[in-house]
Amino acid sequence: MISNEHFKHPFIIGVTGGTASGKTTVCSEIMKRLGNKRIAIICLDSFYKSLTPKDIEAAHDANYNFDHPDAFDWELLQCVLKDLKKGKCAEIPTYCFKSHSRLDETFTIGNADVILFEGILSFYTQALRDQMDIKIFVDTDSDTRLSRRVMRDIAERGRNLENVLCQYEKFVKPAFDDYILPTKKYADVIIPRGADNVVGIDLIVQHIGSKLNEREASRRLSASASQITNVQHPTTTINVHQ
Repeated sequence: MISNEHFKHPFIIGVTGGTASGKTTVCSEIMKRLGNKRIAIICLDSFYKSLTPKDIEAAHDANYNFDHPDAFDWELLQCVLKDLKKGKCAEIPTYCFKSHSRLDETFTIGNADVILFEGILSFYTQALRDQMDIKIFVDTDSDTRLSRRVMRDIAERGRNLENVLCQYEKFVKPAFDDYILPTKKYADVIIPRGADNVVGIDLIVQHIGSKLNEREASRRLSASASQITNVQHPTTTINVHQ
């Protein structure tokens, strides 16, 4: 019989795609449509390594590759996803893009029905992919992604246009071709046009909902079977007279 602990494990959804492809927006739409579930989002960006003073200087000159696998703390990330998959709580780091460092503050994730894990290299390692119940690749036109990245980095990360374009040509585009696009083959679902693809998102949400309902039905069945097994039947004594 399956233990009730099995049903406490969250449903983990991996979401990847190129920079500014709409990964976060897709996750937000999924959350909105699964409003009655306990849902958490983890961003790969939280697991950037803190930079050395030399690396920080390079980053300010648009000469540090944030899109390369070496920029991330894979060991910590793997530990976090393993704990979450087991139904445990995990501490998620906070990364500051302006100072290029990991902050002291963390936030705790746990007791969730669904965990959305999104980032440009979410499918990069087999160990990470093994933790995922569904893998989604958000496929958006490169020109659209570039324009979104320019607006985002200038507005939210304090960078200038020349810096953003230089970094894109030198690091972002080559990294997409070398490390991100090849992981598309691991996707269970590919969503063209990102969050604009309402039909695609609705189908994904329906699938997630059905899987969660199956787990809940199995949990109830398992609980009922356990109760029946644990019922103490009274002993009946039969006296046989000679």
